[in-house]
Amino acid sequence: MARKLLGHWLVRRFEGGLCAGLIVETEAYLEGDEACHAFIGETARNRVMWGPPGHGYVYFIYGNHWCFNTVCRPAGRAEAVLIRAIEPVLGTEIMRARRQVKKEADLTNGPGKLCAALEIDRRFDGVDLCDADSPVFIGRNAEAARARTELGPLVTTPRIGITKAAELPLRFCLAGSRFLSRPG
Repeated sequence: MARKLLGHWLVRRFEGGLCAGLIVETEAYLEGDEACHAFIGETARNRVMWGPPGHGYVYFIYGNHWCFNTVCRPAGRAEAVLIRAIEPVLGTEIMRARRQVKKEADLTNGPGKLCAALEIDRRFDGVDLCDADSPVFIGRNAEAARARTELGPLVTTPRIGITKAAELPLRFCLAGSRFLSRPG
């Protein structure tokens, strides 16, 4: 799923309109993976990861940043994909009001940055990502293959920003995007 999400839309609905960006960087967190929040078993914090699929898993890290994930496996199998970066396309003025940056590429080029720009926090833990009426959802992009080609190549690297199981090649990005948290 981490590869398949690339080139599709992450959409945030506000009273004043929609914000959306193409997903250009993801990381997978798998069953049996020490870096996965579900590795220790089901807790109040990670309960959403245990399914059903198609829901958002939102958590707070370093006492400072929210991170947004999509739950991808059937109920009882806790795996998720962290959305690491998006390329903003729609509602950029709304995003800029929330994250004032000098360089446009710094607006959403990291998991905490995109959550700040889209005002995603714990309120959206468990949100239905398959419902276009949800405040946050994943939108199918009919032009995803073209977006992957134009922003590609698709590159697989070790995950970044973690210490456990960091060497696993579970980070996926469209290397031609200038909105990546780190170059591919």
